Amino acid sequence: MGMTSSFSPATAIASFLNIYLILLFIRVLLTWFPNVDWSSQPFATLTQLTDPYLNLFRSIIPPIGNIDISSMLAIFLIQFLQSALPNLVATATVGLSSSLLG
Repeated sequence: MGMTSSFSPATAIASFLNIYLILLFIRVLLTWFPNVDWSSQPFATLTQLTDPYLNLFRSIIPPIGNIDISSMLAIFLIQFLQSALPNLVATATVGLSSSLLG
């Protein structure tokens, strides 16, 4: 019995969102350590990958004191996309198959 793997765009997007969510969690947790040198590797790469997305939310919700709650909104949005992805794929598949049939 061979194991078959099915690759689909939805699977790729779900995998990307999972990996990116882990990177965001690491980024947010590391902000609790003030002696992290963000210009050294691997922290600089982590910053380059996550800050453009986080900055979208930082422009909407500025930090309150020293607490940056915009990262929570950024994480919630990715989690929402993860939960909505199966429904979006199912809707797109039904719409595509009905348009192909007639």
